[in-house]
Amino acid sequence: MLPSEFLSDIRSYLGDEEYSRFLKAAGESPCKSLRINPLKRYSGDVPMEEKLESLLKDRVEWCDNGYYINAEDRPGRHAYHEAGLYYIQEASAMAPVKWLDVRPGMRVLDLCSAPGGKSIEIAGDMDNKGILVSNEPESDRAKILSLNIERCAVGNAIVTSEMPEKLSDIFEGYFDRILIDAPCSGEGMFRKNPDAIAEWSPENVAFCAVRQAGILREGAKMLRPGGIIVYSTCTFSHDENEDVIEGFLRENRDFSLVNPSSVRFLPEGFTETPFGVRLYPHKIKGEGHFFSVLKREGNTPERLGNPVINGGIREASRDSIRLFKGFLEEFLPGMSLPEGIIHSFGDQLYLAPPESPGLKGLRVLRPGLHLGTLKKGRFEPSHALALYSSPDEAFLNAGIPASSGMAEKYLRGETLPAELLDTVEKKGWCTVSVDGFTLGWGKSDGRIIKNHYPKGLRI
Repeated sequence: MLPSEFLSDIRSYLGDEEYSRFLKAAGESPCKSLRINPLKRYSGDVPMEEKLESLLKDRVEWCDNGYYINAEDRPGRHAYHEAGLYYIQEASAMAPVKWLDVRPGMRVLDLCSAPGGKSIEIAGDMDNKGILVSNEPESDRAKILSLNIERCAVGNAIVTSEMPEKLSDIFEGYFDRILIDAPCSGEGMFRKNPDAIAEWSPENVAFCAVRQAGILREGAKMLRPGGIIVYSTCTFSHDENEDVIEGFLRENRDFSLVNPSSVRFLPEGFTETPFGVRLYPHKIKGEGHFFSVLKREGNTPERLGNPVINGGIREASRDSIRLFKGFLEEFLPGMSLPEGIIHSFGDQLYLAPPESPGLKGLRVLRPGLHLGTLKKGRFEPSHALALYSSPDEAFLNAGIPASSGMAEKYLRGETLPAELLDTVEKKGWCTVSVDGFTLGWGKSDGRIIKNHYPKGLRI
């Protein structure tokens, strides 16, 4: 049962005829969808869409890599999911990033980014080039965000867990693009998440609106002149959408609305309002969503040379870098890492994007691409490094077909036979791949491959 106050608001937004269509759609099953991950590298010439053709149905019109899937499919239980081939994401949630107009080399902030779908989409549009700060204030959700960033081979993200006002003190005027997917009352997810109905109240809507206005206010401080913010929610409430944007523009005269049609084509069913775009489930194949595009006046160049923010990042010691590069030469001789700063975070080694901001004073979960651990004069590779690699870059690779049952054995943490290795040499670190996509690491003694799939991820 939908709350009567909520239904009254919807009726006032839509009018009687459209309201009836909305009610009918609200009683239907939600569409399931996923987005193919363009960052996942693999060996072979077969396009990823062909590998997944039994799973994919129609394209999501507003997202080049988005596809609808059958309601009975369970792609989250497949080895391809663990390898990072795709991210399961509601179709409407794929829209706001496309109007952010991200390009490689930019500095981008995803201010409220858990569980990570939009950050991963942004990183794909950036082609892993530039600086992406993915922030989530709630620590438990930030951990999930960090794991999804790792699984999907994002190499240019710094994952933080800070309140917006802490970040705005450090990053004033720094970012070219900012996404604010603000926490909301979740009205647009009612048919997908019935728990949201029980949690809904007019008081919660009012609370969310105040919080959203504060997040937008702090986020705006971090945008460079000439930069763009996309504000989005998964709710229908005027209080949380149009009213937030109208109030922000009234208080911030150096910002203006951008006509969404000037950024890219608006698909049929996307409803323009005076302050943004609404997505309704009776008009599109997706859930409820809202987004608004805002631009800051001015024309500061996107790249400001080599800005040193918060002290910058210091490179790791020569010995640490030597150990890491020695590992690459022996076990990943075909890998060419992107440009960046190899730095240490305790006993962990990371690759941060060039010109990365300093991390001092910030709660950081993932300061770039995790390379591995330094252990008493040796280097042990991370799971993230395996997922970022392609099987043909490894000296040793154990290739297994997804249909064989071996992939599930590996994901359970079981050993594999060394006969799977693709060279005469059978000893040392090896990648384990499924149908040409790296799943993780193993270590062979010539007879068996010891499983190094992270224990916390095993099924």
